[in-house]
Amino acid sequence: MLPAAILWDNDGVLVDTEGLYFEANREVLETVGFPLTPALFARVSLAEGRSVFELLADRLGPDDIEALRAKRNYLYGRMLENGVRVCDGVRECLAALHGRVRMVIVTGSRRDHFETMHRATGLRPYFEFAVTHDDYTRSKPHPDAYRAALARLELGPAQCLAVEDSTRGVAAAVAAGMRCIAVPHHLSREGDFSAAWRLLDSVCALQTCLDLG
Repeated sequence: MLPAAILWDNDGVLVDTEGLYFEANREVLETVGFPLTPALFARVSLAEGRSVFELLADRLGPDDIEALRAKRNYLYGRMLENGVRVCDGVRECLAALHGRVRMVIVTGSRRDHFETMHRATGLRPYFEFAVTHDDYTRSKPHPDAYRAALARLELGPAQCLAVEDSTRGVAAAVAAGMRCIAVPHHLSREGDFSAAWRLLDSVCALQTCLDLG
């Protein structure tokens, strides 16, 4: 039986942007002599839900860190302007679900970055709305983003299902009271997904998991 609504994470689930975000962070941190590796990024950002700029707290003051963060945001935005790849199986899965279940996006991306990355994906019509970082206070793994989405849907968490790619995302969905399907990607697959309701290799497998035929 399908849930009343499916709440989709965006980066790493719908669009292949986690690698771009890592690269933007890596390039900016490199300017101050800090080597950000994929493994460190995965642990700090994707598993723990912390900003990689916290790693500079013993080197730089708050103003310098905010200046670097602004540079990262600008660089990432420029990268997104070149277009992003829709993750494998997403279009087919969304088409199969469209009209059968309500769908929304719950993302940690800023609204401007989110709008830029979806200018040409063609995915937005499948979703009622998107909750972005501008719409809540505490980022994942806190449940604020999902609670904001549930409030707009006017549905209880037991009626809904989340789809996430990271440990922090699964933690946020579960903390909001929902079941969560985890679909890790190459940067997040070493995370702890024990709290997930199902662990899938790809979005392609979601149709079988939900018995869509």
